[in-house]
Amino acid sequence: MNTTRMPTLFVGHGSPMNAIEDNAFTRGWQELAARLPKPKAILCVSAHWETRGSFVCAAPQPQTIHDFYGFPQALFDVRYPAPGDPALAQRIAGLVKSTKVATTQEWGLDHGTWSVLEIMYPQADVPTLQLSIDSTRPGAFHHALGRELGALRDEGVLILGSGNIVHNLRTLNFHDPRPTDWTVRFDESVRQRIAAGRDTDLFDWRALDPQAALAVPTPEHYLPLLYVLGARRDGDTASFHTVGYFGTISMTSVLLS
Repeated sequence: MNTTRMPTLFVGHGSPMNAIEDNAFTRGWQELAARLPKPKAILCVSAHWETRGSFVCAAPQPQTIHDFYGFPQALFDVRYPAPGDPALAQRIAGLVKSTKVATTQEWGLDHGTWSVLEIMYPQADVPTLQLSIDSTRPGAFHHALGRELGALRDEGVLILGSGNIVHNLRTLNFHDPRPTDWTVRFDESVRQRIAAGRDTDLFDWRALDPQAALAVPTPEHYLPLLYVLGARRDGDTASFHTVGYFGTISMTSVLLS
């Protein structure tokens, strides 16, 4: 692992219940946090902040957003009080040239961010901010934006993508967690291309598999991966953590270091 440059990480976040549960996936996140250098700040691209255009949250104290319903009260009681970093938000807005990134205080940390960081960094002592996703833009746009953001790795910033390579709630059988054949096949296909450095193959996920429309029925959970791949640098090695499935959700995590 490069000792002067922060790794970049994609996490398959799955259910927000992971924030308050002990399972193989959350233990994997804890193990990752233990082996990574402590970041100076975290920039998270979460599946759960979709916008037209690109925005970065500049709130000095981001709110904990409970963007779900039907879960136990204990989950709604979770607060993740990590500070924001308005100066870093301004730095990001100035750094990116491929598109306009506007700062806003009208967001905070949604469950794509805090359900993972509550496990990885429970002290909530690392400044954290989010970048939105414009899911109307093609895969190459998100990868190029991630490449520009990759410069932040040399400044101690952990670029974290939070989504799921495969995410289909409509076909999920909560009573049978076994993965479907197409869930495993699509996830394995993506991992093979990441390991081989074939990022461009992943820009058009629809072409990866005949059943790609089942694996990625909507792009918001897949796109955070492209930001992390865009931030890849020469010499980085790809490794895969917490590879596993819950029905038609892939929980694979990808570390580039």
